[in-house]
Amino acid sequence: MPISLDKIPPGLVDLTKTAAVSLRKRGLADRGLRAAVYLVLDRSGSMRPYYRNGTVQHLAEQALALAAHLDDDGTVPVVFFDTDAHPATEVSLDAYEGRVQELHERYGHMGTTNYAAAMLEVIEHYTATGATAPAFVIFQTDGGPDAKREAERVLCRAACLPLFWQFVGFGDDRFAFLRKLDELAVPRRRIVDNAGFLAAGPRPLSWTDEALYDALLAEFPSWLEAAGALGLHGEAPRTGARPYGEPR
Repeated sequence: MPISLDKIPPGLVDLTKTAAVSLRKRGLADRGLRAAVYLVLDRSGSMRPYYRNGTVQHLAEQALALAAHLDDDGTVPVVFFDTDAHPATEVSLDAYEGRVQELHERYGHMGTTNYAAAMLEVIEHYTATGATAPAFVIFQTDGGPDAKREAERVLCRAACLPLFWQFVGFGDDRFAFLRKLDELAVPRRRIVDNAGFLAAGPRPLSWTDEALYDALLAEFPSWLEAAGALGLHGEAPRTGARPYGEPR
């Protein structure tokens, strides 16, 4: 059940209403869908300006407002990553203002860009919850990964899990690798198309909230349908789905 609007902090009310508009556009508002929303945040050295100017904090608030419609616990698990991934923490309706900067500063040195470690941390956290409902993972970065082959391998093997990875690129990078992940062959490389990509550009704050939500949710409905047909959320995988980690 979505969280009642009267329980939303005043600073998130407008965002929550805007998220509802985009969910309705995608046919996701009235179907009783329940999904966890995860947020993965790049804290490699080149990300420093986006933390300083509040861009990353605003993305966390957008994720939290979206989660208010899709889940009922008022929290978004957050995974920060650089050279490695940090253990999942959270932002919540009760503690979100300044939360991203607080956590970011706690981790100290900003390293490189290890996608695979971040993805594995999300997978570990999700599986540990015992959830069967799908999860929508907003994965933000401003550049390519340290190890492309490993990141691609993790994504393909994770396709049998009820996780949809929505990659979001900040900055001027061409993001050739993320575009490749978005287009990996099905079923030759992965059982279902479990990823989308959005290039938010060098000024993500210039996007309206509605435009960003529309773009974030563009591929999620088709994944829900395809993954549901394979039994990947809400029930055991059907024939053709492999347990996570089993070689293709």
